[in-house]
Amino acid sequence: MAKLFFRYAAMNSGKSTQLLQIANNYESMDKKVALYTSAIDDRYGVGMITSRLNIQRESNTFDAGFDFLAHDYGDTACVLVDEAQFMTPEQAQQLHRLAHKRNIPVICFGLRTDFQGHPFPGSAWLLSLADDVEEIKTICHCGRKATMHIRIDGDGRRVKEGPQVEIGGEARYRAVCGRCFHHD
Repeated sequence: MAKLFFRYAAMNSGKSTQLLQIANNYESMDKKVALYTSAIDDRYGVGMITSRLNIQRESNTFDAGFDFLAHDYGDTACVLVDEAQFMTPEQAQQLHRLAHKRNIPVICFGLRTDFQGHPFPGSAWLLSLADDVEEIKTICHCGRKATMHIRIDGDGRRVKEGPQVEIGGEARYRAVCGRCFHHD
């Protein structure tokens, strides 16, 4: 029986690296995978899953209007979704249905919360629907486990207001522990 998995973490924890490793594992066994990433994330080009280790793969993209159930997965052995926080609640429900009705494992990777500590809608739904939820660990600059992230400006100062979604890597965000998140 297939499951819906959600693996979440703060930024810079290796989520994309793990996704690409899983894809490699399936493909080394001659099994087909379907890769997806958000069309919003254009840091390395639209439709590219890129790890900070400079491993990169082309991917299908999803946007708010994309229907995961409309795709013919044929002999696909696993569906892998990067940047899953950008999914809609409906898309999280579609992936749950895909795993349970079509018996295809679905593994989603993403952030749990935004820079203000608010949940992303896609992540909130994945946390409630996923059959298996796993936190990927990373560390804060103080040495504690990072569970949050903050947005920073060009001078490294914390930004506390702004839109929920603003694409950027280490130049815009920093993974932090709860204590550092609340430090002013």
